[in-house]
Amino acid sequence: MIPGSFQYHRPASIKDAVALLADLGDNARAIAGGHSLIPMMKLRLATPDHLVDLAGLDLKGIRQDGADIVIGAMVTQHELIHSDLLSAKLPILRETSLVIADPQVRYVGTLGGNVANGDPGNDMPAVMMCLGAAYHVTRKAGERRIAARDFYQGAYFTALEPGEILTAIRIPLPAAGHGFAYEKLKRKIGDYATAAAAVVLTMSGGRVATCAIGLTNVAETPLWAEEAGRLLAGSALDAATVKKAVAAAEAITSPASDTRGPAHYRTKMAGVMLTRALARAKERARA
Repeated sequence: MIPGSFQYHRPASIKDAVALLADLGDNARAIAGGHSLIPMMKLRLATPDHLVDLAGLDLKGIRQDGADIVIGAMVTQHELIHSDLLSAKLPILRETSLVIADPQVRYVGTLGGNVANGDPGNDMPAVMMCLGAAYHVTRKAGERRIAARDFYQGAYFTALEPGEILTAIRIPLPAAGHGFAYEKLKRKIGDYATAAAAVVLTMSGGRVATCAIGLTNVAETPLWAEEAGRLLAGSALDAATVKKAVAAAEAITSPASDTRGPAHYRTKMAGVMLTRALARAKERARA
């Protein structure tokens, strides 16, 4: 439970941070709140030679930018929960933050760290895929944006390249009156999900106008259940159509059998969480 030796760096600017990461290459890791990386280091599952601490960088702030919400990568889960802007415009972020770990972790754990780490058990990545978010990534050559739906490539493997830092998350505002829900099954308070589902939908005339679905911890990456959402569009969320959509969502899962249960059980729990999330999102939606 003791990490390997490493050199610690605390850059004062984003420019210095990306330069450090670029120069140090694969031997360096950026650290934000540390609640994902440090446990891996203690177990020697991650053994970086250099840690580049982002705590000194100006990556805070939650603001509306036209039709988008922009959130700094170093905003903590606690700050997400208590943001009036997010409560009014993107309440699914507050709902999700409240089921991440425990209050002590949420005071320090950051949104950027949660989405950038590539851990399939983290809750926010599936929500970001569901919302159609994009990640602002800074490197020596400037900035680029990566869609959340294109970001996750394998367990702990993302589209981030050496020398790049995720600096902000940009989320298009859902339609006024949208319905939302994040349903998470876990063994105990503070645990990763056995399975979880995010839903954002809109209703018109009693029928689904749009529906986006994300799934957590039932594959090597978070999953965007595109086909399931397509099946629900135009429906009244009747039982038969929901059953078809749940089957389509379950079909794209490939969970591991682990201490949270066998693979078949976890797949079926993803379907149960999706069914619950759809029902709650429908209740919350306003035409």
